[in-house]
Amino acid sequence: MALKIAERWFEIRRVDADITLLWEPYVDPLLRCNIWHVRGRDRDMIVDTGLGVASLHDATRHLIDKPVLAVATHAHADHRGGLHEFAERLAHPAEADDLIRQSRFASLRASDFDPEMRQAMADAGYPLPDELLTALPHAGYDTAHFRQHPAPATRLIDEGDVVDLGDRRFEVMHLPGHSPGFIALWEAASGTLFSGDVVYDGPLLDELDGSSIADYLHTMERLRSLPVSVVHAGHNDSFGRDRLVELTNAYINHRRTA
Repeated sequence: MALKIAERWFEIRRVDADITLLWEPYVDPLLRCNIWHVRGRDRDMIVDTGLGVASLHDATRHLIDKPVLAVATHAHADHRGGLHEFAERLAHPAEADDLIRQSRFASLRASDFDPEMRQAMADAGYPLPDELLTALPHAGYDTAHFRQHPAPATRLIDEGDVVDLGDRRFEVMHLPGHSPGFIALWEAASGTLFSGDVVYDGPLLDELDGSSIADYLHTMERLRSLPVSVVHAGHNDSFGRDRLVELTNAYINHRRTA
């Protein structure tokens, strides 16, 4: 069956005066990440950049009137697709090499994934349809020719570094487990955490290439003690501290008794 043509590729929702959420509604949930735009006084920040099917730069043009820092929480395909469109690209050193290579997930057809990977995704709660899009960004778009562009980091960031927007300062937390160089961004003044894939309200993935359950357990212990007001995650809805504690406890209990 032919896929329909999307009227627009990104959905956009203002969360508060400074934060806007973007997402790709026609991408399968496994690869549909949350893209966060944060407005600052001196510069803006984008946390993760989606799959790269359509131009994120064009979709955010109306939001941005100053320099942009594009931060990759990690180098998985669903989070780095539009990174190359931004001049300033921030990532952890352990993810830097992967940002200049094609990801194993850089395909829009599940048939391109090896059977073991596809089964692992299903076992984790993400059964994959053959086609990972339910619409096309424009007429004539060929999913077989989808490729992601290299996006070498222009600035490497690690534990304790600060992403400074002028009036907002986000501390970098190195939180390995999902991937070796995974980072989250923590603003203590507002209790805001941009957590990417390290914790979200859904099945977490800790058996991918580069994942470490031992590291993930330590990461979850760190997160459990964080005095958050809100977690803006890499997938699904945002949540508060009570839900963060529930999610971290559930992971720790599951893995320590497995």
